[in-house]
Amino acid sequence: MMSFQPSHKTNIVCLVAIFAMMATGCKKNNDFGDVDFRQQMRDFVVRISDKAHVLDSDFIVIPQNGVQLISLGDDADAGLSDSYLAAIDGQGQEDLYYGYDYDDHPSPTSSTNELLAYLRQLRGAGKCVLVTDYCTKPGYVSDAHNRCDNEEFLSFAAPSRDLDVIPTDAPPHENANDITSLKGAQNFLYLINPEQFSSKSEFIESVCATNYDLIIMDLFFNDNAFTAAEVERMQRKANGGRRLLICYMSIGEAEDYRYYWQSSWSHHAPDWLDKENPSWKGNYKVRYWYSDWQDIICGSEDSYLNKIMKAHFDGVYLDIIDAFEYYEKD
Repeated sequence: MMSFQPSHKTNIVCLVAIFAMMATGCKKNNDFGDVDFRQQMRDFVVRISDKAHVLDSDFIVIPQNGVQLISLGDDADAGLSDSYLAAIDGQGQEDLYYGYDYDDHPSPTSSTNELLAYLRQLRGAGKCVLVTDYCTKPGYVSDAHNRCDNEEFLSFAAPSRDLDVIPTDAPPHENANDITSLKGAQNFLYLINPEQFSSKSEFIESVCATNYDLIIMDLFFNDNAFTAAEVERMQRKANGGRRLLICYMSIGEAEDYRYYWQSSWSHHAPDWLDKENPSWKGNYKVRYWYSDWQDIICGSEDSYLNKIMKAHFDGVYLDIIDAFEYYEKD
């Protein structure tokens, strides 16, 4: 890279520009105008919640990650967003104790403590916290469960980052209770990838053979959506108790294997469609504040949310909530 020595005048101009950027704040981006990316994501989640509750007042809404959205400031001690808190019933959090840098590796203490400050605020507000740690070593698994118990969080130790495996061990706090709300759940299973199952019927039978109080799963087995009858069958635990089935839905990225994807987008992308995620092939960043994207998720009779509700799921698990970080850094 070619180097040069800036003049005194250039230094002054640069300093002015830097201070101007600091004054504007990281939540605004000139490329998109005066956009508050965090508030736009809050508003999106509130819209999803409002749409769902028109049809079912008991429908459960759980965002995953992006826990900073509960705060209107830059830390957990700032004022809370009342409208956002009212729209959600719980919070999902990955890598709280294990998996932040590597699977089967303790997460940095600084990261754990920062997240705990927000998650404890949610617990204090009466929201259920679901923690997914990525670990398989018995000592790590038991530690993750115990630390979640101490915080009154639900714990799932995922054997695979692909979320395609049902653990061989029994769920922590296994019970035969009828679970009709998040507050009654004592454990959960995160199983959104069906690749390890040879057929839809094998997947259903495998789920029905478990005693998890809550299962997070996908609407589709490959491209074949689960029917209301199939969902209702999986809502029954092996021991006879009722459980919750929560449907995964990504709202911060578009996936090219979903029913809504159009082949023409590879040549003529809609305004809201952004770059492919280099870490997840087939997943594309979206400008989630655009109305056309939001309509795909929750704005029409054929929306993703409506399909989930027609299949009689108990709620929705919203992923890529932390997409605001991508645009703040961009």
